[in-house]
Amino acid sequence: MITFDAAKDILKKYGQEHILAYYDELNENERAELLSQIEMTDFSVLENLSEEKNALSKRGKFEPLGAVTIEDIAENREKYYSAGSEAIKEGKVAAVLLAGGQGTRLGFDKPKGMFNIGVSKELYIFECLMNNLMKIVKSTGSYVPLYIMTSEKNHHDTVNFFEEKNYFGYDSSYIKFFIQDMAPSVDFNGKIYMESKSDISISPNGNGGWFSSIVRAGLLNDIKKKGIEWINVFAVDNVLQQIADPCFIGAVINSGSQSGSKVVSKVSPEERVGVLCLEDGKPSIVEYYEMTEEMRTLVTENGQLAYKYGVILNYLFRVDRLEDIIAEKMPVHVVEKKIPYMDNNGGFVIPEKNNGYKFETLVLDMVHLQESCLPYEVERSKEFAPVKNAEGVDSVESARKLLIQNGIEL
Repeated sequence: MITFDAAKDILKKYGQEHILAYYDELNENERAELLSQIEMTDFSVLENLSEEKNALSKRGKFEPLGAVTIEDIAENREKYYSAGSEAIKEGKVAAVLLAGGQGTRLGFDKPKGMFNIGVSKELYIFECLMNNLMKIVKSTGSYVPLYIMTSEKNHHDTVNFFEEKNYFGYDSSYIKFFIQDMAPSVDFNGKIYMESKSDISISPNGNGGWFSSIVRAGLLNDIKKKGIEWINVFAVDNVLQQIADPCFIGAVINSGSQSGSKVVSKVSPEERVGVLCLEDGKPSIVEYYEMTEEMRTLVTENGQLAYKYGVILNYLFRVDRLEDIIAEKMPVHVVEKKIPYMDNNGGFVIPEKNNGYKFETLVLDMVHLQESCLPYEVERSKEFAPVKNAEGVDSVESARKLLIQNGIEL
């Protein structure tokens, strides 16, 4: 662990020495916890507070982007499957599961992946995903290395759960866990908030921080040593997520693209989903709230929505290009938020309005930093069952219906 003097030097560099103001009052465990937080926090994000470095809200010129359609895939399935399956057998493909979130919106105070979506039997979200990955192991005869990203808050629960469940039948030697990098929360003057005398106000650094977190955890060496060339990154909350899909991998490889994204056709112009498109001639994602009415309703000659293909957070990236992006430095978004904090009297304050900034890196920037990204259309009823809410749209209930529809016993 980092020493007190080393921590002091880091904080001095960024003008944040107040973080250690109560150090002498802390017990041994609290001191260790604080030093650990300082060690794992990315303070370099503070450099993004200057106006010229935070011009990220300005977007470029958007244009629609077509996709390899479900029909195209059916026609070329054999060719795609062969290329993707070969890459998996040769050990060139790994998967990364983004599992840092808690199940708070489901009324569940544990890692979201530990949520039991079963009805008459136990069936956990993690279990659904591991079952999907096991299908690839059975069809190709090869295990896919899996890197699971946790957060500081849910790491131990997640690792213990996988151990208790015997990794859901997956060979544990192919699974490695790593903790997502944390970013500090600051007031409007750029001073980092404290939540208590021993706790910095920190939060995960956004869904674009997964690769930098892999690098920081020392796992890039493992990836390169294994000869992995492609990483399929996916989110925990889609129980029908098909991982390391040979057809998807093969289609991207055959197309010569630097990356790929699984997409679904939007059900309506109003659907609240990010759309894969072009921005200033390069692949990008436009969020639903950024789309103008004209973009939402624009149709092609055949009457289809022009901005049609919604992303489901299932991407394929080349490792060498990801290394370039890290070297070039990922854009950091500075977002105004309500940040709970400890006041000067040691009291805990929950603000009613925005009182500072958080820092996030986003997968959409990773996509935009690629020269090319192949949109690969999948059937939403077979591959898109997000579990975001306790009830209603994209809920436990809607996901259960889709699981049953796909022949999965609950």
